[in-house]
Amino acid sequence: MIEATASPSASSSEESLLSGEERVTQIRHLIETLRVADEVASKGYLITSSELADLMDINASAVTSRGDHWSWRNWVVSRVRREGNQILWQLERVD
Repeated sequence: MIEATASPSASSSEESLLSGEERVTQIRHLIETLRVADEVASKGYLITSSELADLMDINASAVTSRGDHWSWRNWVVSRVRREGNQILWQLERVD
């Protein structure tokens, strides 16, 4: 079976098919995600690659392939240390 991947244009055309209420729901979900990221940063919590991937809604391998220090939205993401087979990351808010 061949699996199709969504192109950016397909994604934007799908977004245009959403109702206003559905778009508002997506924005509320985004705001909640950003609030969680802000709390992780402000409290100094360390999170694993899989937790960070869940937060960013990407694959865990995409997190580790970005390197030890990179930006995501309003945060700088830094690899802090390894505990066993887990890599721990820290978020720092930048404005």
